[in-house]
Amino acid sequence: MAKGIRDKIAIVGMGCSKFGERWNDNAEDLMREAFTEALGDAGIEKDRIDAAWFATAIEEQHTGKSGIPLAVALRLPLIPVTRVENFCASGSEAFRGAAYAVASGACDIALALGVEKLKDTGYGGLPQRSRGSVNDLYWANFSAPGAFAQLASAYRARHKIPREDLKRAMAHVSVKSHANGAKNPKAHLRNRIDEDRVLNAPMVAEPLGLFDCCGVSDGAACAIVTTPEIARSMGKSRPITVKALQLAVSNGAEAQHNSWDGSHLMTTRKASERAYEEAGIRDPRQALDLLEVHDCFSITELVTMEDLHISPEGGAVKDVMDGFFDADGALPCQIDGGLKCFGHPIGASGLRMLYEIYLQMTERAGERQRQKEPALGLTHNLGGFPHQNVCSIVIVGQSGA
Repeated sequence: MAKGIRDKIAIVGMGCSKFGERWNDNAEDLMREAFTEALGDAGIEKDRIDAAWFATAIEEQHTGKSGIPLAVALRLPLIPVTRVENFCASGSEAFRGAAYAVASGACDIALALGVEKLKDTGYGGLPQRSRGSVNDLYWANFSAPGAFAQLASAYRARHKIPREDLKRAMAHVSVKSHANGAKNPKAHLRNRIDEDRVLNAPMVAEPLGLFDCCGVSDGAACAIVTTPEIARSMGKSRPITVKALQLAVSNGAEAQHNSWDGSHLMTTRKASERAYEEAGIRDPRQALDLLEVHDCFSITELVTMEDLHISPEGGAVKDVMDGFFDADGALPCQIDGGLKCFGHPIGASGLRMLYEIYLQMTERAGERQRQKEPALGLTHNLGGFPHQNVCSIVIVGQSGA
């Protein structure tokens, strides 16, 4: 019977580029920026890396379809490089590949790196693609803001939440993230905003206004993983280990019949339940210290708090307004600014989330550092749309936690 990979994997190095409109840099520059930091953090030479996993989602725009661009950009020593894509969970998918390789004994040290170079496309949002089962012609006018606006409407209807109450809670999510991102030198957007500005912003897709939506950015992030034993031999006396790594992929049932009312994400609920079981967590609200979730829209973060079984059904609005997820709250969410302030270079986002948890646990988060040293942190990636999507959950923590 499968027992999972709890405490079989240690993170020994991480790196992250500056996110933003990197007009003067190409994807290879961003990869090298993140990798150089991770390699220095790990304190090893790159010839010790046995294999690599490379994540990029819109490959037509910059790197191409294979793993070769990573090998060339980093001059890796003729090792296996596997390119992966799984919508917005692509970075987490690369991490899963590297972690599983080490856990299986196939590798001693593995690399996961994700990158996306999107600002040069000349397109206002994410580039549209025509292939795949989630891009059929009857979705010709489909958009991400429109899809998640429907999530907001369904959530409000199910829980009978007054429109203005939900709007203010969503505004608080955005204000909170911008306040956190203002303290992060690697974030794309570092401007503080207030509730009035959010509520009076131009409407994108009712009820989502401009500040309820994350932006598009260029960026890269990476992780180097090994076994806890090797990590200790490298001088990492208290390595950060993987407690759980779970992935749930929609089978499309949500879009086929009325058993799902559109007010939540089924994959997040299933993946988080599996992750808590793997990590030995009974009460995530009490056990977790930090959250980095896929806040592509403010409503997504709010609903995710319930899908992660942290807020009670219909109770996320109250938790948000009570400051439970603020930087100085009981369980900070997006303490680095989240997708809201970093934007969403798809292949990099999952690893960027993990990078912040790692910094906090190694007490290197600077102005953002939590006074209470976090013992357990969770990252959540959501790729696709509410009715067909993929969800990745990673839980990491101090060795022995």
